[in-house]
Amino acid sequence: MPDLWLIGIGTGNPAHVTLEARDALREVALVMVPRKGPDKADLADLRHKILRALDCPAPVLEFDMPVRDERLAYRARVEQWHDEIAEIWAATIARARPGGPVALLVWGDPGLYDSTLRIAARLTPQPRLRVIPGITALQALTAAHAIAFNTINGAVTVTTGRRLRDHGWPEGAETLVVMLDGECSFGTLDADGVEIWWGAYLGMHEQILIAGPLAEVAQQIISCRAEARARHGWIMDTYLLRRK
Repeated sequence: MPDLWLIGIGTGNPAHVTLEARDALREVALVMVPRKGPDKADLADLRHKILRALDCPAPVLEFDMPVRDERLAYRARVEQWHDEIAEIWAATIARARPGGPVALLVWGDPGLYDSTLRIAARLTPQPRLRVIPGITALQALTAAHAIAFNTINGAVTVTTGRRLRDHGWPEGAETLVVMLDGECSFGTLDADGVEIWWGAYLGMHEQILIAGPLAEVAQQIISCRAEARARHGWIMDTYLLRRK
């Protein structure tokens, strides 16, 4: 098993790729790019665009992502999905027989709400890993809105849409950043006194930003998100919530 390099590529803008990531992509022997179906072809195209912009000389192999079994409970569904992805990675690498490191391009940062490291842990034999950090959606969001991530001496809770829906606003939390929320879970909250800063396609030409009192802009975000997802076939978005 060759070395596996997990390279954070930010939120889709080639300018967000670090110099370390650029240099690494000029050293790898193979880049693997996932395909997630025709509706999300733009995601593979974006990876190819980044590779071209950085003059990556390595050959690129695409692979088809498996589909989650929605009949299973959430945890079991994700675990099975990760097993299947690891098998596909192993088969793709075995078929290519690269003479050096293999790279995977990871949206944002490989260590923040991304499963690439957990999937890599399933490979046998275990490859030697190199993780190259990338600009996260958290950084891109606060930069786009020109706001601070935290208040003075204030803590920030980073959570998921699923947990926000299931458990509500975490006790004692002042600022929340919500990731992986396809259900606009902010709609389940008591909006009184809550501000929201929402962004989609952060750092890209298609970037959309909405901010304001949650009670006033929630429906605008929901409508805008649905329209953008229908237009592009996919959407990546995140948001920050803060109580006054």
